[in-house]
Amino acid sequence: MRTRCLAAVGAVVLALMLPTAAQAGPVLFEASGANAAAILATVDAFRTALGSPNNANQAGPLASGRREINWDGGGAAATANAPASFAGFQNTRGALFTTDGTGFLQAVLTNTLTDLGNATYATTFSTFSPARVFTPVASNVTDATFFVPGSLTPAGVSAFGAVFTDVDLFGPTMIELFGLGDVPLFSKSVLAGTTPNGSLSFLGARFDSGLITRVRITTGNTPLGPNDDPAGGVEVVAMDDFLYSEPQAVPEPSSLALLALGAVCAGVARRRKK
Repeated sequence: MRTRCLAAVGAVVLALMLPTAAQAGPVLFEASGANAAAILATVDAFRTALGSPNNANQAGPLASGRREINWDGGGAAATANAPASFAGFQNTRGALFTTDGTGFLQAVLTNTLTDLGNATYATTFSTFSPARVFTPVASNVTDATFFVPGSLTPAGVSAFGAVFTDVDLFGPTMIELFGLGDVPLFSKSVLAGTTPNGSLSFLGARFDSGLITRVRITTGNTPLGPNDDPAGGVEVVAMDDFLYSEPQAVPEPSSLALLALGAVCAGVARRRKK
């Protein structure tokens, strides 16, 4: 009986981790343009889909609303450095950011010579919400995982979106979404901008059910440092505002296995008594 129970548990846990039909087809929100005004209506529509209010730094668990991160520090005029595991918003807004690079920058564009290492970025990039952009350092990959705000409880979200600046090539810049068990749910490239420099693009996805437990964002094909040169194959991209639904707690894999084991083996035992 033990062997049958373990086999059944594996099947049940795998089924719990697989994406549902609803997760296979999210509602998309995407736009690009020369400035913030060109994408604002789409960003606002995504906000409406996420729900109100903006819960800001309020501790969870909360049943509704959304979270936003604009990287601007309440109008901060200085660039902020963060380590490669950036927990600055983990407790307050339920999002932990990691990169395989050396860290992150919340960078003021007017300070690009010293902060981003390239003076041309002052015109290459622009902001959706002034005055800072967000970028990994020595990498073009950012991962986000979620927690119930105010705790270390693992969580997931049903929707995630981000603003990008200076997407010149359609393809390299993309968002990938993963669910329980790190099962891939969705991936899509971000729309290219409509001007050579300073354009803004937005991509958001919302599922009717199920949870996104990890987001991977790839910005361009080259970490920040060299001049942006899409014609020469060098695509550098920075990020601005992140928006996501209120993080909701998810059971850990061990809890799923224990629940499945109890349910399946109880059923086997009942059948054996008949």
